[in-house]
Amino acid sequence: MKVKAVLIICSCLFSGCTGKPQFPDQEKDPKFWNVWAQRTLKNALTLQNLNKNKAQNLILFLGDGMGVPTVTAARILKGQLNGQSGEETQLEMDKFPFVSLAKTYNTNSQVPDSAGTATAYLCGVKANEGTVGVSAAAVRSQCNTTEGNEVTSILRWAKDAGKSVGIVTTTRVNHATPSAAYAHSVDRDWYSDNEMPAEAVQAGCRDIARQLFENIPDIDVIMGGGRKYMFPKNTSDVEYPNMTKHSGTRKDGRNLVQEWITSLFEPGDLPYDLERNSKTDPSLTEMVEVAIKILRNNPSGFFLLVEGGRIDHGHHEGKAKQALHEAVEMDRAIGLAGLAPMLSDIDQKPFTSILYGNGPGFKIVNSARENVSTIDYQENNYQAQAAVPLSMETHGGEDVAVFAKGPLAHLLHGVHEQNYIPHVMAYAACIGQNREHCMTAGSGTDGLRPVLSSIVALLTVTRIVC
Repeated sequence: MKVKAVLIICSCLFSGCTGKPQFPDQEKDPKFWNVWAQRTLKNALTLQNLNKNKAQNLILFLGDGMGVPTVTAARILKGQLNGQSGEETQLEMDKFPFVSLAKTYNTNSQVPDSAGTATAYLCGVKANEGTVGVSAAAVRSQCNTTEGNEVTSILRWAKDAGKSVGIVTTTRVNHATPSAAYAHSVDRDWYSDNEMPAEAVQAGCRDIARQLFENIPDIDVIMGGGRKYMFPKNTSDVEYPNMTKHSGTRKDGRNLVQEWITSLFEPGDLPYDLERNSKTDPSLTEMVEVAIKILRNNPSGFFLLVEGGRIDHGHHEGKAKQALHEAVEMDRAIGLAGLAPMLSDIDQKPFTSILYGNGPGFKIVNSARENVSTIDYQENNYQAQAAVPLSMETHGGEDVAVFAKGPLAHLLHGVHEQNYIPHVMAYAACIGQNREHCMTAGSGTDGLRPVLSSIVALLTVTRIVC
């Protein structure tokens, strides 16, 4: 889980802002704010009656690249897309009653990557950067450190408990975040055997795509991209037959899609939501809706991992507009950029409301900062200005927010290690280890009451801040 931090400089995010933003007249009245605060207080008081029921279903939403600054920016953009000034808007995740912070560092890196962090929040164990589903005893890219260091995920715990399980992502299904749910790999980049060194294949290490179908039989729902890693090398893609970059990559000749039924909508990652063809590629919201309809048929309940993974990609590329629209779509799934109004007081040039600490948006024109008023900053792929030049924007190392609701969601409070999260979800659903509290009341314990309810955790991830 990576963290990208965008720096919010001013209040105007969307195009069309000229001068200070307008706000409703009601906000001038102290009564408006007092009534709102009192209503919020009454809602908070109801939380004293903690939900201690047993969770039937588990849903983990992961916003990769969605640190607290991105959450704030997405909230404003959502409001502006609805014709408001934006700041007063409420995201679906804002409605979750419990919020905590998770420390994201990897065992060998202060600033983490998506692989090591995914291992933490899915497997309950902190891990090294670049590795998935293995403990910190495993060394990245060293095949012989895999065996004996495998760790299982909450998806596996749920499957073993008789629940249906699913994975929905806007990235490749064998990308860092989803792969930690089912794979054990010392290298996150071993998407197929084509990306593996020959000695690793010969030593018996398996690529991540293969592990998707072999490690946990019968994952009930798999939706996302990455189908080129499932087909024999040079096999033409069904959607892009004349584009070799989308052709199959597998050297072992296996056709994994033929062996297993999946919903893989693209050869690689799914398109950004702003560029999506609604006739051929579903939105994240649509995939989640279908996944839940399928999974809820199991009377024992389900576990679903949902990743909004392209928020991260937008930030890496310095494309704030893409990243924020991905975050807003992520918020839609949970509920089923313009000029600043001021000039810089140093160079007297305008600046956009989203800036990066580093990245590809660093530009010097005539020995000075680029004047954004001379370019099309409203274009979807506009790269926001950055302070330090890099080909790709980097990760951040700050804590990230965890929003939770449902049975025992109050256990996600304060500041915790990231690997604490799946332990709480498993405890609430009586799966995995530590199930003594799940015994019936008649056995002399206070046991959890089984009810048809869900615990939902939204985990966000961050970016670098200036």
